[in-house]
Parts: sequence; structure tokens; C-alpha cells
Amino acid sequence: MLAVLSPGQGSQKPGFLTPWLDLTGTEARLRSWSALAGVDLVHLGTTADADEIKDTARTQPLLVAAALLAAEHLPLHEVTLTAGHSVGELGAAALAGVLSAEAAITLAGVRGREMAAACALEPTGMAAVLGGDPDEVLAAIAAHGLHPANRNGAGQIVAAGALDGLDKLAAEPPAKTRIIRLQVAGAFHTPYMAPAESALAAVAAGITPADPARILLSNLDGTAVDDGQEMVRRLVRQVTAPVRWDLCMRALADLGVTGVIELPPAGTLAGLVKRELKGDGAPEIVTLNTPDDLPAARDLIARHGTPGQPLAPIGGLS
Repeated sequence: MLAVLSPGQGSQKPGFLTPWLDLTGTEARLRSWSALAGVDLVHLGTTADADEIKDTARTQPLLVAAALLAAEHLPLHEVTLTAGHSVGELGAAALAGVLSAEAAITLAGVRGREMAAACALEPTGMAAVLGGDPDEVLAAIAAHGLHPANRNGAGQIVAAGALDGLDKLAAEPPAKTRIIRLQVAGAFHTPYMAPAESALAAVAAGITPADPARILLSNLDGTAVDDGQEMVRRLVRQVTAPVRWDLCMRALADLGVTGVIELPPAGTLAGLVKRELKGDGAPEIVTLNTPDDLPAARDLIARHGTPGQPLAPIGGLS
């Protein structure tokens, strides 16, 4: 069984879309999507510097666009499962047929703008807690009035909340842990993002989703969602709810996934999967970053995918 994963914020790199613009139609597609997202995706993916693409309002639609662009060049009818981390869930939902590509880009633009606006309301942040006993880490996070925004598995829990709480956590770290402050605008996936959740819900209400055409995992609890309306509700809820990527990876193992492709900008999720799913049952992984990686990705699909009748084009893709 083969899974395609769509990465989230923090995975972007300056110029990472440059080689993709050599493919016919890519620049035109990006310019069309730019109008929907309200940002210049061509500039952001090619010539923008690290500071510019770190801006939440710009990063989120850029990441969804990158995933969808690369996926257009894969035989998706042989892919059994899709999942995405945080904003990457919008890309995964499009690949599963729940959203059109245009709807996914539109929602990513709204999500990014509104989360950036929510970050500006009061000073908050995030910090990765590496190592330690998970229960002790969660207790320490709660003791300092913080929230476990991401549980990424492989000994990584991300705390989020008020800056003074993060300072206290860093000063009094749980045993056998290392605290790394993250360069983000605010406390994503916490109640601080409630205004953004409300704004996204208002736009999402105007979208008519389809039911998934393949297995689609949810960040809320790692379960496979088979109802399009329910998935859209979860996508909205995820703005303030923790990302349970640990449970998504457990689902990959439980479902018997043997091959994984991470869409661009690839590397972060592949690293988490490698550290979490070890041993004889570890999946074979391809990180798809440039068109030069497409042959390896197609070969992985040929060996681990599910051959059969191609599905109808989904999510604006084939």
C-alpha cells in the first residue's frame, strides 16, 4: 500500500519551486492559483527570500500549491492513501477528491491570512520539546499554561502559547528533554487561533465537498475520514486543535503502508516516518523535491501502489 504525504508550514525553502517552472503549464497554473490565494505564488516559490516565505499568510497557500503541482505528474489512481500535516491537509484533501484544487488553494489563502491576523492579536509562540517521557512533557506543558499544539511522534511534542509560559518551560524543562524555540508567528493549533477558525468556517461553508476517493487520514485523531462534509469540518476545526501526526503515523503502520512519497518541499515528514516506523516493516520512502525525483516516485508507485482502473480525475488533478 502506498501513501502520499503533503508537508506543512516550516518545510519551505527559498526557490524550491524554481525547477518545477520548467514543466509545461506550471507557471500558468501558479498564476491562476495566485489570484485565488491573494499572493504571488510564482515569486514566492522562486525568487522570494527566507523571511518572505516565512510569513504565514504567504507560506500556507504556497505549500498547498507546491503539493498539488507535483502530484499532477504522478499516477494518482494507484495511490491508496493521502495525509497532510497541518495546512498540508488541504493538499491531501484535494488529492483524495474531497476538494477541487481551486477550493484547496482558496482555503489555504484564507487560512494563512486569518492565522497571521490572529497571531498579531497578542504575543504568542511555539517551542519543540525533544525527548523525555511524553506524559511528563505534557504535564509540564499544562503546568505552564501552554498547549500541546503538535504531537509529531519520534520524541517530539510542540508546546504553544504565551511567551512567558514558553520562557518558563525553557527555564524548567522536563527531565531528559531539549527545548527548541520555533521561528513562527504565534501559537498555531491552540485556542489563540479561534478568530481564524471562525473566518475559515465562513468561507468553507460555501464549498461543496465530495466524499474521498481514497483513504484520507485526519490530523485530529489519525482516523480515516470517508465523508467529505466531515472532512471539511475537521479541516476548519484543525486551526485550533492539536495536530496528532503521531496518530497518523500509527495509522500508516496499522494499515500496512509499504511505500511513502512526500510531496515538495519534502523531507520533514519523511524524517518523522523514518524515526517512528522502523524495523522490518519500515516503508520505503521517496522525497519528491524536483522533477528529477519523479522517476523514483513513479517507480515506487508502480511497486507499492494498487493497480486498477484509473479513477475519474479528482481535485482538479488526474
